[in-house]
Amino acid sequence: MAEKDENTPKPASVTSDDLSGLTDDERRKRGRAPDPVLPGETAPKAKPPLEVHAAFVLAIVAALIIVVGQVVLVAVKQQFADAIMKQQQPGQAITLEQAQSTANFFVWAMLIGALCYSALLVLFAWKAREGTRSARTIAALLAVLAIVFELGVPRNVYALASSLTLVVMLILLYLPKVADYFPKVGKNL
Repeated sequence: MAEKDENTPKPASVTSDDLSGLTDDERRKRGRAPDPVLPGETAPKAKPPLEVHAAFVLAIVAALIIVVGQVVLVAVKQQFADAIMKQQQPGQAITLEQAQSTANFFVWAMLIGALCYSALLVLFAWKAREGTRSARTIAALLAVLAIVFELGVPRNVYALASSLTLVVMLILLYLPKVADYFPKVGKNL
């Protein structure tokens, strides 16, 4: 049996490039598969730039503002029912109970929608904080959707505050300074 020479090239699976301790997205950027995490091991933690971490915090703040705004709407649903009664056209017979039922359904649907939206925004902002490019894109789309929606409804302080927070979050996520943190993963076919 011949002994292996130190000058013999190593197989492709063994390289001098040490990939241990890299996040999955850092491994993908180098063209490698994500490193499996065995039971009992902890996955490597991402070290996001300050701007990306600040964008994540702003996503949480915006989500909280949106939910608080909807909770306030639930608290003033009687005023909403009164507004429905005042906007009634002559010849339409809407009772106070129907107006209250409509207002009740609307405010609770908006609160549930705000909770679901906020959970998605924070989830994708968290994944973007870890360096996932597609999560950054989805968080940006969710932010744009909220800005368009909130500026389309009757404006209140909560809608304006959350819209401003989301605009700042978008700016921070797409600064040229943080572009390298979100690697573009090439496709090998």
